[in-house]
Amino acid sequence: MTEVQQLAKFVHTRSFKDLSEAAVTALKLRLLDSLGCAIGAPEGKPIKMIAQQIKDFGGNPLTTLIGGQKTAPDRAAFYNSALIRYLDYNDSYLAKKETCHPSDNIGSVLTASEYADKNGKDFLTALAIAYQIQCRLSDEAPVRDKGFDHTVQGAYGSAAGVAYALGLDENQVANAIAIAATAYNALRVTRTGNLSNWKGLAFPSTGWTSTHSAFLAKYGITGPEEVFEGNKGFKDSIAGNFKIDWEKEDLERVTHTIIKRYNAEIHSQATLEGIQELHKQHHFSTNDIEKIVLNTFDVAFNIIGGGEEGGKKNIRIKEEADHSLPYLISAMLLDGNVLPAQYLPERIVKKDIQELLQKVEVNEKKSYSERFPKEMPCDITVVMKDGEQFHIEKKDYEGFVTRPASWETVSGKFKALSAPFTDEKTQGKIIDLVKSIEKHQIKELTEILKNVRTK
Repeated sequence: MTEVQQLAKFVHTRSFKDLSEAAVTALKLRLLDSLGCAIGAPEGKPIKMIAQQIKDFGGNPLTTLIGGQKTAPDRAAFYNSALIRYLDYNDSYLAKKETCHPSDNIGSVLTASEYADKNGKDFLTALAIAYQIQCRLSDEAPVRDKGFDHTVQGAYGSAAGVAYALGLDENQVANAIAIAATAYNALRVTRTGNLSNWKGLAFPSTGWTSTHSAFLAKYGITGPEEVFEGNKGFKDSIAGNFKIDWEKEDLERVTHTIIKRYNAEIHSQATLEGIQELHKQHHFSTNDIEKIVLNTFDVAFNIIGGGEEGGKKNIRIKEEADHSLPYLISAMLLDGNVLPAQYLPERIVKKDIQELLQKVEVNEKKSYSERFPKEMPCDITVVMKDGEQFHIEKKDYEGFVTRPASWETVSGKFKALSAPFTDEKTQGKIIDLVKSIEKHQIKELTEILKNVRTK
């Protein structure tokens, strides 16, 4: 039995009974969190472009667009995933050498579940499968240092979750995973240097193509059966040797994912909580700041602090701003929070924030790097022009695995994000349905989501 066949067996034999109560609760929280992100994103410029493309191209109206009409499943998967991802406010998973956003899979799994008329139990199981596979591959087969994007592992998880939701047999599941995993190995350049719209669309594209792969397998198309271990396969070409015994895997990895408190790249969360607390405690004026010194762990420094993935002080667009610690720290100090409003074009280019971010110094601290990812350690020192200094140290934030976000916190975030685009009654319906999703058909949820822009 090949490794992809072993993985397919794991996928095909899962059921809702395999989920612990903690995993079910975690999945519901991440679904609600992601729907808030999606409902709050339709005014994004790239989102409007995608919506126009779908309108121009059309598509058999089989599945629902959030806040829209119906179209073909692969296009719905892409659009809904783009909505969830655009704000960069959805969940994350921290492996030692890889970071991913497993809720990126929700758009595809939701679409497939609607198409196949699945119930909430099947949907949650399919989603747990996608989470488990993507997270475990991130643990054991990181690709960032090889120059590939975290969407690479996502192709395996997304294709598996969609295949389960579609009710494919074991052989079809293997083919769906093999097709997606062979065809969609994305480059890390998506997140280095000067960033583009593609930063927020790379995984939606993976969700789209993985959904397409699962439908190809449904219709009988086969994929390379030695995608993992074969000559020029995933191990040989990209990941190197690794071993995951899928017979011993559970569906609990979702409980190790983390929810964002602030609308910013995940590795900035403890820093932002820290600078917010420091400013509230001392009430210093931003006009009197000489410099701000942040010491953080290697991943944060390299991705958003000006390390190996490029400088972070030439900030022009949202995609650059939400991946820049200097910008994020400055936004928190000037505006008191980091939310979608901090990424409006007119906010990004304003003189006060552009000048303040130039005063931020970011350094890697080896001892902090050794503590990551079990902690998110950092320390911040604000040096004033008169020599006075304010200092704070952090190891986590509200939403991290050590301080999980509550249902009340996530519901509040959902309401805040969705408020401009729907009314309180609709918000309540979505919250109540998600909370008891295992008792409903997925079409009940997508019918409400179709009409969210009714305010």
